[in-house]
Amino acid sequence: MDDGANERHGRVTIHDVAAAAGVSKSTVSRILDERLPRSESDTARRVREVATSLGYVRDVSAASLRRGQTHTIGVIVPRLTDTVMAMLYEALARACARSGRFAIVATTEDEPRADRAAAQTLLQRGVDGLVLSTAREGDDFARELADRGVPFVLALRSDGRSLASVGDDHLGGYLATRHLIDLGHRRIGIIAGPNYASSSKGRLEGYKQALREAGIPQDPDLVVDSTFGIDSGAEAADQLMNLPQPPTALFAVNDNTAIGALSTLARRGLSVPGDVSLVGYNDIPIVSRLPIPLTTVRVPFDQIASSALELMMGNPDTPGERTRLAAPTLIPRRSTSAPRPSR
Repeated sequence: MDDGANERHGRVTIHDVAAAAGVSKSTVSRILDERLPRSESDTARRVREVATSLGYVRDVSAASLRRGQTHTIGVIVPRLTDTVMAMLYEALARACARSGRFAIVATTEDEPRADRAAAQTLLQRGVDGLVLSTAREGDDFARELADRGVPFVLALRSDGRSLASVGDDHLGGYLATRHLIDLGHRRIGIIAGPNYASSSKGRLEGYKQALREAGIPQDPDLVVDSTFGIDSGAEAADQLMNLPQPPTALFAVNDNTAIGALSTLARRGLSVPGDVSLVGYNDIPIVSRLPIPLTTVRVPFDQIASSALELMMGNPDTPGERTRLAAPTLIPRRSTSAPRPSR
């Protein structure tokens, strides 16, 4: 029947499997639904054997349309050339796979207008919900999605209102700065990232808290805004090292800007950590392989991704929960040490 059925009827259908196995169509559908627990009954084994022998392939898209779901999640990130965003997307893809879903990604260069266009395109393609890593303070995009009834969650960045799964950026900024203070540094510059991102703002607040606790006056000249890019980190480090009294340590609120800072310090003939200690953030894979492995703050991307999906799909551990915080970890490496006594 194998070849004949295919020639006469084209694609093998669930009706063909049911007829050959001597069971109902609903029984076949239930047994072959990969989202359900696998049955090992004689009937289930017979149905699977018949389906295999006939060459039956389940039409996932048709089943999804009947249920009004595609089991596909849209992910919007600024850019995939940013390793942090690539790591987040890969973590989301793994979390989706564990729950029988599939993640597709759109990049927007961190432009609010492009965020809206990407979301509209993904929704037109039938995604069941959106994960956004592009939230900007002062932007109403998330509110617009909520008003439309679109299931969504924010990841890595928060707007203070929407469902969000983020790292504890305040704690991470505190840990990075406290590490430098404990080594003996008192003049610590920060490459602070963009002021529209909750992640960079939280890390800056953690930096300030650590200084306050240590009784170190806050010098506004030691705080330099930047983007999250390598070139911006290099420029910010130049600005800090041009101060009449330059810092003995730098905290960059992401690893890309830390790499940029490292290039500036090398160009100036300054050694790390001999002349300047340096701390990054996120622990992207390359920083442990640099000629001077970078001290950084590790972010648990898999935990953030899993929590994001749980929040979006309506399965929080705590009813009414709006934000989940994932605790970061300081990873000391060779880019930090005590300051030289002469400085």
